[in-house]
Amino acid sequence: MPYLSTVNDLVAGSVGGAAQVLVGQPLDTVKTRAQIAPKGMFKGPMDVLAQTVRKEGFFALYKGMASPLLGIAGVNSLLFASYVYSKRIVSPFPQLSLKEIAMAGAMAGAANAILASPVEMFKVRMQGQYGAATDKKLRDVAKEMWRDWGFRNGIMRGYWVTFAREIPAYAGFYTAFEFSKRKFQSKYGDKVPVWALLASGSTGGIAYWLSCYPLDVIKSRIQLRQTPPTGKPWKYMTNEIRMVIAESGITGLFRGLSPSLLRTIPAGASTFAAFELTREFLTEFTGA
Repeated sequence: MPYLSTVNDLVAGSVGGAAQVLVGQPLDTVKTRAQIAPKGMFKGPMDVLAQTVRKEGFFALYKGMASPLLGIAGVNSLLFASYVYSKRIVSPFPQLSLKEIAMAGAMAGAANAILASPVEMFKVRMQGQYGAATDKKLRDVAKEMWRDWGFRNGIMRGYWVTFAREIPAYAGFYTAFEFSKRKFQSKYGDKVPVWALLASGSTGGIAYWLSCYPLDVIKSRIQLRQTPPTGKPWKYMTNEIRMVIAESGITGLFRGLSPSLLRTIPAGASTFAAFELTREFLTEFTGA
C-alpha cells in the first residue's frame, strides 16, 4: 500500500532526525554559545566546550535538546513532503538538473521555516542559560514567551530570519548532496556504497552551513533577546548584522562555524544509519 510506504519513510525520517539531535547536540550547543555569548566570555569554540563542561557538567552540552526532539517529527515530515512536492512543481521529469534541485530545495526550506523557527527559538533560549540558579526549564520558557509576547512575537520570534536562512541553506544542501551522489553514481551505478551516501550527506551538510551561516548567527541573537525585534524584517536583520560587525568585525558573523562543520559528519552518519535501519525494520514489519 503506497500510503504505508510513505508513513514508513516519515517514521524512519523522524528516527533519523532524533539520532541527529542526540549525536549533534553537544557541538550545536558549542556553536550557539559561540554565537550569542557576551563579548569576552569565551576565547573560542574550544573554550566554550571546556568552560561549559567544567562549570556546568557534561550534560549541559545537551541543553535545549528537548525542543528539537519534540519537534523533529513535524519538521522532518514537513521538509520531506515540501521537497517532494517542490520537485514536482519545478519539473514534471524525475531527473532534475542541479539548478532545479536548488530551486526545489529553496522552496522546501521556505516551507520548513514555519516549524523550524519555534523549535530553534526554544532551543537557543535554553542554550543561552549558563547554569545559574535562575535557569528555567523548557516548559517555563514556553509559558513565559506565550504569556509575555503571544504567538507572533513570542513563539514565532525570529521567523523571518529563519525563513531567510532556510532558503539558501536547503538550496545548498540538496544541490551539494545531489551533485556528490551523482558523481558517485557515475562510478558505481545506481547501487551507491553506504560510505558514498554518508559522504554525500556530509557534503550537503557542509554546504548547508556555508550557504547561510551569517544568517544563523543573526537568528540566534534575535531569538535570545529579551524583547522582540521591531520594524521591517529586512531592516532589523540589517541592523543586527551591523551590530555584530561593530562588536567583532566580519569574523563575528562566522563565530561557531567550525563546530557546525565538524558536527555534519557524525550527525549525518547517525541520521542515515538510523533512517536506513528503521526503514528496513518497518518494511519487513508492514510489508510496504
